[in-house]
Amino acid sequence: MKVFYAEEQQRHDPKFFLSSGGRQPNPEQPERIERLLEGSRAAGLSVERPADHGLGPISAIHTPEYLDFLKRIYQRWQHIEGASEEVIPNIHPIARGGTYPASAVGQAGYHMADTSCPISAETWESACWSAWSATSAADAVQAGDGWSYALCRPPGHHAFSDVAGGFCFFNNSAIAAQRLRRSAERVAIIDVDLHHGNGTQGIFYARNDVLTVSIHADPVRFYPFFWGHADERGEGPGLGYNLNLPLARKSDDSSFLEALSAGLRRVEAFSPDAIVIALGLDAYEQDPFGGLSVSTPGFARIGEAIAKLGRPAVIVQEGGYLCDALGDNLTSFLTGYGGRAG
Repeated sequence: MKVFYAEEQQRHDPKFFLSSGGRQPNPEQPERIERLLEGSRAAGLSVERPADHGLGPISAIHTPEYLDFLKRIYQRWQHIEGASEEVIPNIHPIARGGTYPASAVGQAGYHMADTSCPISAETWESACWSAWSATSAADAVQAGDGWSYALCRPPGHHAFSDVAGGFCFFNNSAIAAQRLRRSAERVAIIDVDLHHGNGTQGIFYARNDVLTVSIHADPVRFYPFFWGHADERGEGPGLGYNLNLPLARKSDDSSFLEALSAGLRRVEAFSPDAIVIALGLDAYEQDPFGGLSVSTPGFARIGEAIAKLGRPAVIVQEGGYLCDALGDNLTSFLTGYGGRAG
């Protein structure tokens, strides 16, 4: 099987973010790619460069207003006297809609949910290639591959249709799902990241052609705080097509797999033609975020459980941060899913 990745995805190199009000080094570092490439090769996957798909697959999910903002905001930011080196918002509206601000500072607040996704000169290019990796992986599955892996970096599942957040700019999992809809009547997204996929939920919340299932640390005291609760079930035509399965902090393999079993029952009831797996490896017991306690062998069991659905699948990389076992955790998941270690 194939892993899709372009070297341009390494160029985005954010310097810091705010955590509990304190300035910290940004954990979404380019080095993640090297660890994940090692892990995918150890699972027997061959690396393939994605095609340049243009803005079509991205604009199928994200608004033109947002895309214009992301493409031009860094250059505009440089004209502000005393501005930070990277684009970082210092104001956030409590309500969005109506008047759209003309200033770069106002638009940064409008389109950026938090301070964890600084925009540099390289961010646009890296985010595009990340999205194109997801697009090419979806195309490979539609061409007959049983499954493929998109090494997406920057990640994507916190990005809404017009808002960046949580290290994410383009929602790669949503882009892959929408791409699969060209040949699949119904697509399910199964998000196993430590954090709730709030952007993915928001994008599909009123739709009944894409089922969204997320297993994550309970947001009552954990990022993203305002989304990911069990009573969020969708709205309008999408009511009943969103399932959140929040877990207590430090939940281990058995608790995670129990929640996953419930999520997979919902997926089977939906009977999708294809699936997207939003693969976060930050649920690991020694990940820097320390939210859950999944073991390295536990990731293989997660992969095995999802593989039993027997559906064409795009595996999209989400979180998973620098620790000694990052590559091993990916190898574990991929071999559990059907790769070969060696």
